[in-house]
Amino acid sequence: MRKLSCLLSLWFLAFSTCFSATPPSKDMLVGTWELVAARSTTLTGKVDPFTFGKHPSGLLTFTAKGRMSMVVSDDGRKPLSVLDRVTAPVDERATAFSTFVAYAGRYAYEGNMLVYHVEVSSIQNWVNTDLRRFVTLDGTRLSVRTTPTQKGGVHETIELVFERLK
Repeated sequence: MRKLSCLLSLWFLAFSTCFSATPPSKDMLVGTWELVAARSTTLTGKVDPFTFGKHPSGLLTFTAKGRMSMVVSDDGRKPLSVLDRVTAPVDERATAFSTFVAYAGRYAYEGNMLVYHVEVSSIQNWVNTDLRRFVTLDGTRLSVRTTPTQKGGVHETIELVFERLK
C-alpha cells in the first residue's frame, strides 16, 4: 500500500508539471461548454484517447454566482428496452449507470485547482465531497483534468476537453 501511495505521489507530481499553465479566472469559465474529447492516462503512462468512446457527449456549465453542473455520456449508449427506468432489466440499468456521470454544486478556486463542492451526483458517494480539477484554457477550449482516480480498478487521470458554446 505504501508503495502504491509513493507511486501515486510521484506520478501526480510528474504529471501535474506538464500542465503548469495558469488556470483561467473564474469569470473566464462562466458559460456552457460542450465536450469534444476525453482521454485517460494510467500510472504507467498508457494513454487511452477514447476513455468514454470515440464520440462521447457532455456539457459543463459555470454560472457567475459560483454554481456548476456537468454531465458526460459514453459514446454508443443503448436505450433501455422499456421507458420505465425502474422496471428495465437489471443488466440494462447497470450499463446505463456505468456509462453516464452527472454532478452539480458550487465551485471555487483553491491555489491552482478548481474545486467542485458536489451537492448532487449520479454517483452518490460524491455528494458532500470536493472533486479537485486542474483547468487550462486555450482560446475557446477548456481542459479539465482530474487528480489520480480509480476507474475500472485502474489508477488514472482523466482529461476532458470542452469547447465553449456560443
